[in-house]
Formats: sequence, C-alpha cells, structure tokens
Amino acid sequence: MSVTAPAGAPARALVCRNCGAEYPLIAQNACYECFGPLEVGYHDDVLRAVTREQIESGPDNIWRYAPLLPAGQDPATRVTVNPGMTPLIRADALAAELGMKTLWVKDDSANPTHSFKDRVVSVALSAAKGLGFTRFACASTGNLANSVAAHGARAGVPTIVFIPYDLEQNKVVTSAVYAGDVVAIEGSYDDVNRLCSELTETDEFEDTAFVNVNVRPYYAEGSKTLGYEVAEQLGWRIPEQVVIPMASGELLTKVDKAFSELIDVGLVPDSSWRVFGAQSAGCNPIATALHADTDQITPVKPTGIAKSLNIGDPAAGPYALEAVRRTNGWMDYVNDDEIRAGIQLLARTTGVFAETAGGVTVAVLKKLVESGKLDPDAETVVYNTGEGLKTIDAVSAQVGPTHTVAPNLKAVRAAGLLG
Repeated sequence: MSVTAPAGAPARALVCRNCGAEYPLIAQNACYECFGPLEVGYHDDVLRAVTREQIESGPDNIWRYAPLLPAGQDPATRVTVNPGMTPLIRADALAAELGMKTLWVKDDSANPTHSFKDRVVSVALSAAKGLGFTRFACASTGNLANSVAAHGARAGVPTIVFIPYDLEQNKVVTSAVYAGDVVAIEGSYDDVNRLCSELTETDEFEDTAFVNVNVRPYYAEGSKTLGYEVAEQLGWRIPEQVVIPMASGELLTKVDKAFSELIDVGLVPDSSWRVFGAQSAGCNPIATALHADTDQITPVKPTGIAKSLNIGDPAAGPYALEAVRRTNGWMDYVNDDEIRAGIQLLARTTGVFAETAGGVTVAVLKKLVESGKLDPDAETVVYNTGEGLKTIDAVSAQVGPTHTVAPNLKAVRAAGLLG
C-alpha cells in the first residue's frame, strides 16, 4: 500500500535519516539498506510556495498547516479530532520566581484528549486512511492510547491499543471509555513496543495501522505543528530557547525541524535558537549520554512517576542529542520529588495543572536556570504536553483541603478565614 498524493501535495518520499535512501510513501518505518529510521521528505518548491496568509486563513487547528504536512490536504481524507492552536501562556509569575525575563508555557493539555498526542495521531491516521488501513492501533504509555481510541471512535474505525499493565488508572479509563480493545501487557513500554512491532509482521494485523510503528514517519511529522504554532503565536518568529520533555526524543527533534523548515521556506526571519531536553531520573538514557559526552545511548529499565516518558530504549535519542548539541542547548533530569514540586510550581504560578511530564519539564527548567545552562534573559518557551488529571495520584498525597470546618460563621471565623 502507498499514499496517493494529490497533485501539488508537499510530501514526495520517505527518506532514511542515516543513509539518505528513498522509498515511496508507503507504510514503512525502517530503511532496508541500513535499518535507520525513515522520515518524510518534501518537495521544496511546494513548501516555498506556502504563505503566512494561506496558513492564517486556514482552520483554527493543526490543519491550517496542512500545506506543510504529509497528509490531510483534502479535509475529506482526514481522520481527526481537530487538535491544535492550544494556548501560549505568558508566564510572568513563574518567570519572576525563577529569575527569568520572558517565559511562555505552550499548554497542549487543551487538546481534545488532553495531550499533544492528538496532533501526531491525527496526521498518522489521516495517512493510514490513504494507505487503506481499516483498523487503528498503537503501543502506548497512556496518552497515545487515549488519542487513538478517541480518533477511532470519531471516525467509526475499530481500534486496539496496547499498554503496560501498570499504567495510571485514569489513563486506562480514558482509553477504555471509547469502547475499543485495550490490551494490558505484562511488561514495560519497551516490551509493549517490541510486541507491536512483531504484530505488524503478521497476517492477522495486515489491515492495522500502528501509528507509532508501521506509519511512524507520518506520525512523527505531527509534532512539527507544536513548533509551527509557537512561531505563529509569537508573531511569526522563533523563540530563543525551548525546553521539551523527552521520551523517545522525537518531539524535541521535530520541534527543532519545524523551526528550520519555517526559516527555509521563508515564513519566519532567519534566527538561532537553543533546544533543551527534560527527562526524569527514573528514565534518563538520552540525558545521561549527553552528560557523558557520548553518542552511545544505553537502554535502561524505567522507574518513577513520569510514566508517559518511560521509554528505556529511545529510538530518536541520537537525533535529539544532535539537535541539542547543534543548537548549543543541554539536557537534564529530575527525581520524583522534584517532579511533584514542578507540577505544583506550574499550577501555582500559571493556573496550568500538568501531568508528570509537565512537572519534569518545569523542574528541569528550574535546574537549568540554577546551573547557568539556560540564559534567564533569553525568551523561553516550555512545553506542557499533558493534563494533570491524568496523573492525579502523583500529587494527591501532597495537596488537599487546607481547612476543615463546621458549616457556620463561627467556625469559619475561628479558622481565620475572614481576612
């Protein structure tokens, strides 16, 4: 199966990120020549014809960027819950607390299933529809399963999502409520992902698009919209610094790619930026490699509360390292207590309740400022990729009622609550 691209569509081929070998727009995620990962290559002349006015006249979601994406140019071909154009929040109180000058929070918890995964799933499944797949699937640490299940329900397409057995219950429920198949695997996410890769090779699953396996090149491109949107929301310019949570490392690489593309096609002025990555101490193989000044990423067995980032063998880790080194950025990691503190700090100063991945990002931001790795005077954007209600157990023991009083004025007064 291959994508039938309409005349003038931007995507032209799948290209190996290692050796440059090219393939048709098919359901394939690895190069037959060197086994490197594939990504979408584009017609440069088509991209350079895109204008700001064309984008701004588009829908108020990711599909305003359809001229820069590998699928969904025709609205009738889209499988989507119409995510995107989430708030970019000026975080002055948080900036003041951290000793920073200009800080923004890109809050992707405002997407329909409350994480950035709606972006990548919409692009992947729109491509999958064009490829002729009739069932949708994924390997997931939670948010991706939520999004695939919701997209399938909206489109009337059967879904089957595979998750680790010890996933947060709120994320399990938020997948199961859509009535597709939810399969809990007795193992880690890496075990789940390995199984799904094997399933794509079986006859029983030949009709199934695994968004982060056999249609992964299209899936990954959806993350670019987080870069496009921030630049547009800042008045068509690129921020000086970004701090991004890392699981596989792909989100970081695609935001960086989005900034480069915007400059290459003339949609923003030429400028430089620095990319910073955030991991938890329980699963930090990419940051560990950077700190050791090596290209060798050693897989780990994930632990800790930031389960949405618990990918112990990160496929895009080498490319995340390249992006951070090239832009003179850095990576760091924080422990569970710091993650909880980061969740509460963000909530208290911005009104944004982040899941554990957001707590990782804010806590790493704080660490980067304190260590001098990040410039506190440079305009900075941090990415919150998910909703705190999905991981409420992470902070439920730390927060709760500040007072418990009888239902009368005397009791309220005695508690000192009248000013």
